[in-house]
Amino acid sequence: MSSSPSPSLAPALSAPALSARARRLALLVIGLCWLAVLFDGLDMFIYGSVLPHLLETKTFGLTADQAGDLGSYATFGMLVGALTAGTVADRIGRKQLMIGCVTLFSLASGICAISGSVEVFGLGRTLAGVGLGGLLPTAISMVSDYAPRGRAALTIGMLMTAHHAGGILSAYVAKWLVDPVGWRAAFWVCVLPLLFVPVLLKFLPESLSFLVAKGRTDEAHALAERFEVQLPAATGKKTAADRWDALLALFRGGEWLQTLLYWLASFGGLLLVYGVATWLPTLMRAEGYELANALTFVVVFNLGGIVGMLVAGRAADRFGAPRISAIWFALTAVGVFLLGVHMNQAVTMLVVFLTGVFLNSAQTMIYATVSIRSTPDNRATAVGWTSGMGRFGAVFGPWLGGQLLASGNGDWGFTSFAIAGLSSMVFIGIAALRSSKQTEQAGAEQELVASH
Repeated sequence: MSSSPSPSLAPALSAPALSARARRLALLVIGLCWLAVLFDGLDMFIYGSVLPHLLETKTFGLTADQAGDLGSYATFGMLVGALTAGTVADRIGRKQLMIGCVTLFSLASGICAISGSVEVFGLGRTLAGVGLGGLLPTAISMVSDYAPRGRAALTIGMLMTAHHAGGILSAYVAKWLVDPVGWRAAFWVCVLPLLFVPVLLKFLPESLSFLVAKGRTDEAHALAERFEVQLPAATGKKTAADRWDALLALFRGGEWLQTLLYWLASFGGLLLVYGVATWLPTLMRAEGYELANALTFVVVFNLGGIVGMLVAGRAADRFGAPRISAIWFALTAVGVFLLGVHMNQAVTMLVVFLTGVFLNSAQTMIYATVSIRSTPDNRATAVGWTSGMGRFGAVFGPWLGGQLLASGNGDWGFTSFAIAGLSSMVFIGIAALRSSKQTEQAGAEQELVASH
């Protein structure tokens, strides 16, 4: 397995302001993080890709409602991992946490591969979720540290494409291995990222921000001089009281309603993302498509996700993140609803692709909206809690799909997810309108004061 970054990243990151050494370092860090997130996506999507086979063969006597519970175990683990990642990274470093996360979700897949019961399989998926949830925010922090100046947003968008590339890989792993070898082989493939751990140990540098914050200035200066990069400015360490005050600020001065609207929009968005990611092959199978075609839909859906991640940011820069998020959720709802209608396969493929384009980036635009609307000193808290509250939707989505199938209402699966998309459209739309009115009122008050 190569530790070199993807060649496709090179042109976009060749910022003229960087020295050759600094550019090599940026490419190295971004390439290694991209591969780590690729494995994250593979492990996340593999369950949904093998799920139709597990249900058809009644592995472990698995029922639809149990399958939904198992899907929620992983997303609950991701909730735990995401909420604790920042604290753990502050203690042991971002590099060590990334290595720990890759190790954890790889070994957890091994537990799934050797499991002989639903309980052991569920334990494996829960532990995998903890590693998956902790890796992504840590990888984002790492690439933000080393991204070329002025290219941070583009770099993060490119990093997120790796998650969907992992989803595509999971579909091919299932197509190639499940029928001829068995479902366990798919999870053994997800153990292979353990071979990537020595590569991270040897080649991935520690975060410069972490080294500076920990007072490890000699290491930070040595790394900065070796690769001719600029050291980040030292920042004061936040106390528990500071973090608590930052959270309370989200509810002061009438901000509580705005905050709840963002949280509700995030809840619906992640319910939709993880509900569809878990149940898409199974629901398409229930619509009468062959298993191979159902897995092809996963590939097309994630290809749409890659395109969406690259398009949404540019559209948001031009038209505004709140507007794009609301429109994207509306289009997602239409696309998801149409998936419940049996159409010509070519038309269905197009709908799946477009749904992937809009669904996977609509949630990202919620985070962009919150980030834009927040003050600089409170931005990290606002985005972090919006993401954390949304994770409860990620837990609920897979469970909901299982309950609908178990009760014989599988045809309501896509409709229910479409309703979640419409609800997020409404919540983010109201939040954006309220925020615009508050801005206009503030501007009018300033003009009034100035006139006196």
